[in-house]
Amino acid sequence: MNHPGRLLQPDPGAALLDLYDAALPEVYGYLLSRCGRRGLAEDLAAETFLAAVEAVRKQPPPKLSVAWLIGVARHKLADHWRKAAREERGLQVLDGAAQDVTEDPADERLDALLAREVLATLGAHHRAALTLRYLDGLPVPQVAEHLGRTRQATEALLVRARAAFRNAYNDHFSPGNGSPGTAEAKEGHDD
Repeated sequence: MNHPGRLLQPDPGAALLDLYDAALPEVYGYLLSRCGRRGLAEDLAAETFLAAVEAVRKQPPPKLSVAWLIGVARHKLADHWRKAAREERGLQVLDGAAQDVTEDPADERLDALLAREVLATLGAHHRAALTLRYLDGLPVPQVAEHLGRTRQATEALLVRARAAFRNAYNDHFSPGNGSPGTAEAKEGHDD
């Protein structure tokens, strides 16, 4: 029976299927560009679309778009990094007891020198945020105050700064750049 006063609602499941072919390359590309590993990007893309299927079953279903799916992918990637960081911290705690006995103070000083060398290659905002947070040991709210930013903006800056540091470290000490302290490693730097 037709009900003249009732509008038919589009099927969100069908809309998601229609969107899948167009969105998959963009979601996968987004994830791959941020994690750098094909297998991980594929797994996270699958998790993204599974989460989308679950979301369209809820009432009211979300408004489907590629941008919405990228947002879901961003959350899945953040969840992955949080889980990896938790696991790494756990491994460090377990490994820390064994390393306390064998840790050489000279190694710690060398690590600090290498970190400062890489830090010097970063932009001023990233360098300031990382220095205040990790070298000076300030909590994020105080870092935000020193930088004249909100707490959320400072957290976002720290995320970008850590990524920039990691990339600079990998670029600086990758096999093609020679070992630290060699002329080959310092090529292209004005000392």
